[in-house]
Amino acid sequence: MTMDKREGRGKDTLALILLETLTECRSQGTLNGAEVPSILLETPKHEGQGDFATTLALSLAKIEKKSPQEIARALVAGLENKWCWPGSKTSWIEKIEIAGPGYINFFLSADYWLQTLLDIHSQQADFGRFQSPKPQKIQIEFVSANPTGPLHVASGRAAALGDALARLLEAVGHRVDREYYLNDMGAQMTLLGRSTYLRYRELFGEALALPEGSYQGQYIIEIAEAIKKSAGDRYLQGPESEHLPFFTQYSFETIISWIKKDISDFGVDFNHWFSEKEIHEKKEVLEGSEVSKALALLKSKKMLYSKDGATWIATTQFGDDKDRVVIRSNGALTYFASDIAYHRNKFERGYDRLINIWGADHHGYVPRVKAAAVAMGYKSERLTVLIHQLVNLLRDGKAVKMSKRAGSFVTLREVMNEVGVDATRFFFLMRRSDTTLDFDLELAKKASSENPVYYVQYAYARLCSITRVAEGKKVDVGAVIRETKIEDLVPLSLPEEQALIKQLAQYPDLVRSAAEALEPHRLTFYLQTLAGMLHRYYFNCRIITDDQAQTKARLVLISAIRIVLKNGLDILGISAPEQM
Repeated sequence: MTMDKREGRGKDTLALILLETLTECRSQGTLNGAEVPSILLETPKHEGQGDFATTLALSLAKIEKKSPQEIARALVAGLENKWCWPGSKTSWIEKIEIAGPGYINFFLSADYWLQTLLDIHSQQADFGRFQSPKPQKIQIEFVSANPTGPLHVASGRAAALGDALARLLEAVGHRVDREYYLNDMGAQMTLLGRSTYLRYRELFGEALALPEGSYQGQYIIEIAEAIKKSAGDRYLQGPESEHLPFFTQYSFETIISWIKKDISDFGVDFNHWFSEKEIHEKKEVLEGSEVSKALALLKSKKMLYSKDGATWIATTQFGDDKDRVVIRSNGALTYFASDIAYHRNKFERGYDRLINIWGADHHGYVPRVKAAAVAMGYKSERLTVLIHQLVNLLRDGKAVKMSKRAGSFVTLREVMNEVGVDATRFFFLMRRSDTTLDFDLELAKKASSENPVYYVQYAYARLCSITRVAEGKKVDVGAVIRETKIEDLVPLSLPEEQALIKQLAQYPDLVRSAAEALEPHRLTFYLQTLAGMLHRYYFNCRIITDDQAQTKARLVLISAIRIVLKNGLDILGISAPEQM
C-alpha cells in the first residue's frame, strides 16, 4: 500500500501502519500466520466507539488459529510505538481500545483533527486529490445521442454524469479522455434527410403525408426553412433521390452544431467526436476498414460461424444469452458489427479501461458487448458499462408536458435556460445513475434552503462574505492562515467545531471511494451535509468576536470549509459563486 503525499492523513495511513504492525508481530513470533487479509477501517456509527474501528483481529482468527481477543491484544501492543504520525513528533492516537469479541477502536487526538485544517490550507485545490499508485489511461464515452434532434433531458443526465465522473477520476490521478460517438450513417440518417426534404416541399404549398417514423418536431421545420431561405426552390426539381444526400448532410450538420453548443454551454468538453463512418472507411488502399479488421480478429480466434446464410459471433461462450448476427444473409453488416469494431478501435488506442455510459434502453445490450470484447481477447474488467435511468421532469409535483420544439421530449437546452446550468448539473447528480430521477423545475429555481444546489453554493458565498467582513475590520485573513500553528487552533473546542473538522477530514476518503465506485453522486450528499453543518454553526456561533485568538482560529476553520466546498463543486463541474 502506497500513500501519496497529497492523500493527507486518514484510513489509508492507519491501514498501512496496521499492516506494518502485523508483519512485525509475525516476525517477533507473537503472531504466526502468513496470509494477509484486507484491512478494513470503518467510522463507527455510535459515539464512544472511537474515530476508526477495524475487525482485523476477527478476520485473522482462522489464519492465526488464535482468539480474536488475543490477536487484538498483540496488535495493540505492537501499535504502542507507532502513536506518532509518520514524520511528526505529535501524538495522533489518543488511545486504542479492544471492544466486544475483538474489535479494535482508535480514538484520535485533538492534534490529529486540528492538523487537518493546516493540511487543507497547505494543499488548497489539491486537498482531496492524489496520484494513484497505478494511474490508468481511461476513456469515458457518454451522451452519444443520435444526431437526429436536439439533446433531451436524459442525455443531459448522461452529460453531467460522464463529465463529473471524468473529473472525479482525474482527481485521483488517472488520465481521462471524454468521447462522443456519432451514429452518422445508416437508415436513421436517411430518414432524417427525408423528413427535412418533405418539410421543405411543404413550405412551397405541397400537401404531403410524412411516412411513419419520420422526425416531426418543430426543429425539422426550422431546418427546412433555413434551406428554403438560402436555396429558394432549387430542390423542387428532379427526383428525391438526387436531393436526399444534401438534405441528410445539411440536417446532420445543423443538429450537430446545436448539440455541440448545448454540450459546451453545459460545461462539457469532449476530447473526441468519433464518427461511425470512421469504422467503415478504409484508412489506406491496402488496409481494410475497422469493421473488417475486427471481424478478421474474431475469425482468427474461431469466434465466428455461419448459419442460415448469415455470419454469427459466439457470444454465448462469454455470458450472452444468445449468439448474435454480425453479417446478415444479404451481406449487410449489423449495427452490432459496427459496435464491436468501435470497441476494438478504442482498446487499440491504448486505453487501460473503457467506461460507457448508456441510457436505460441499452440495458440488454451490455452482456453482448462485454462478451464481444472478451471474444476479441480483451479482459472483461477493462470494459465497464454504466446505465443511467430516466428523468421525470416535474413542475409542482406534476409531470411536465412535451416540448413544443422537439415534439416528443423536453430538451436539455430548455431546462438549462429555465433553471441554469449549475442547478441542472447538481440535480442530475443527486441520485445514483441507475435510479430514476425526479427533477422538480420549480424547486431548482428557488433561492432558498429547500434548493440543494443553492444551499451548497450559498454556504460558500456566506464564507466569502465573512472573510470580506473580517478584512473590513483590518484582519489580514491570509496572514492569519499563513502564521497559524496547531496550538493556535486549540480554541476550536465546541462540539460543532469538532464535528465540522471531522467532516472535512473525511473528504479525501470520500473522493477516493466515490472514484473507485464510479459514483459522483456521493459528492452531492457530502457537500449538502457539510453545507448544513456550516449553516447551523454560523447561526449558533459568531465567527468574528472580541476574542482575538478565537476569531483567528474560527477564520482558519471557515476558510478550510470554503476550500473543501469549492474543491467538491469543481469536481462536479459546478461554480462556487462568492456572492449570491
